[in-house]
Amino acid sequence: MSSSDPYAALRIRDFRLFVLSRLFITLAIQMQGVIVGWQIYALTKDPLSLGLIGLAEALPAIGVSLYAGHLADVVERKKIIVTCVAVLALCSAALLYFTTPAGAHLISQNTLAIYAVIFVSGFARGFLSPANFSFMPQLVDRSIYQNAITWNSTIWEGAAVGGPMIGGLIYGFGGITAAYSADAFLVVAALVCYLSIPNRPLPPVSAEQGTWQKIKAGIKFVFGHQIILSAISLDLFAVLFGGAVALLPIFADEILHTGEIGLGFLRSAPAIGAVLMAVYITHNPIKKNIGKILLWCVAGFGLSMIAFSLSTWFWVSMALLVLSGMFDCVSVIVRGTLIHTLTPENMKGRVAAVNSMFIGSSNEIGMLESGVAARLLGVVPSVIFGGLMTLGVVGITAWRAPALRALQQVK
Repeated sequence: MSSSDPYAALRIRDFRLFVLSRLFITLAIQMQGVIVGWQIYALTKDPLSLGLIGLAEALPAIGVSLYAGHLADVVERKKIIVTCVAVLALCSAALLYFTTPAGAHLISQNTLAIYAVIFVSGFARGFLSPANFSFMPQLVDRSIYQNAITWNSTIWEGAAVGGPMIGGLIYGFGGITAAYSADAFLVVAALVCYLSIPNRPLPPVSAEQGTWQKIKAGIKFVFGHQIILSAISLDLFAVLFGGAVALLPIFADEILHTGEIGLGFLRSAPAIGAVLMAVYITHNPIKKNIGKILLWCVAGFGLSMIAFSLSTWFWVSMALLVLSGMFDCVSVIVRGTLIHTLTPENMKGRVAAVNSMFIGSSNEIGMLESGVAARLLGVVPSVIFGGLMTLGVVGITAWRAPALRALQQVK
């Protein structure tokens, strides 16, 4: 199979099932984000309550992440994935229950029950992320890693486009019960696809003795590798400070005046840009100056967030969010290629766990940061502040990580 074939990874049956599973589960998660965000904001009208959604999910995800990475290197990864998706299906069913008369009465008195379900889903996603990350390269040959990563990112971003949009439309026209029903159906569909992929044996277990020693080895590898650490750090701070996803319900309601349907489109906009960029990279892979391109794209992400915060026109805001997604996609693909290529096979779960702690949980912690900053500074100033912080991080990384700045290509 030629590594220059842009569809090389998609010609493999098990990889197709894997990305289909990712499509379904990501659609469900993105839909759920819109539904829960709008539901919580409707109940509380408090920007901090939106940030607390991220905290409720991030705390358990961070708490289990390192152990989850270790587990992904010593237990068959498919077993972990199937268990986690089954738990997410139960969480979706619980959110659906809250739309029944008894459940609706419960959350009208106190939104704590919704946060509790999100907290449980955070545990599942904490274990799911490193297992998913380390399972994918077992489905394809090393020669087509970048192609597989690009397609995986494209499918993920496509789901991130469709999820918020579908969630907003179903919520707006069909109501909250229909929206949560669709969410639960998609999680079950993802579970069926994962079950259809044959098990893969684990690679030989690394030589460290004991759980903690193995975890320490993964952490040491990341922090001792300048290129991987700097690439992860760039994404961490860009997502932590530069994003405005948690505040989109406020932008949709109070600044752009578009309601829940407009919120769905706004949530989809970054992923639209990411899909466009991912499709372009699939046919035109990055072959040189990869480090400098990564730095410029993270800076572009910060600038687009600043411009978004200043816009009061819906379509201009949409265009800026699309642009932010295009810049972010480059970072996702480059970081994924670096980690998969530079990390030993029997350490990928642990390295993915560190990556997940930095990147995956920074989405949720970033939601909290956005909520707190919005309350203290105001919605627009908080996003401007975050964008400026992102630009500062790019400058520091370019100065302190010459290996990344000089990186030409990954083989």
